Amino acid sequence: MRIKKIGFIAIPVTDIPRARKFYEDVLGLGVSDEMMSGKWVEYAVGDETLAIANVSDQWMPSDQGTGAALEVEDFDEAISRLKDRHVRFAAEPFETPCCHMAIVQDPDGNKLIIHKLKPENEKGVCL
Repeated sequence: MRIKKIGFIAIPVTDIPRARKFYEDVLGLGVSDEMMSGKWVEYAVGDETLAIANVSDQWMPSDQGTGAALEVEDFDEAISRLKDRHVRFAAEPFETPCCHMAIVQDPDGNKLIIHKLKPENEKGVCL
């Protein structure tokens, strides 16, 4: 498996409007993208992306840390490799209009997002 870069840093939230007030009004971040009917909001921070999301009861806020997304070259190969090594999946692979993702856990239970953006010509409407 070849990891190309950090795809984004993602923070699960329980209340998108409340979280947006914090990230936008308190921290002063500007929205760079909004997807999944507002359940996923991205902010450009320099060359990187910080996302807040309320997308699944399998991925809830915790005071135990934030998740990083690892952009991989070949999503299917990465998932196969992780399953062959009996890595725990907090969320099985799923597809959004913009990407493919899965959430895995390290030996301590920390969650990492395995991520692959779709080519521009394959992306659906992300709003």
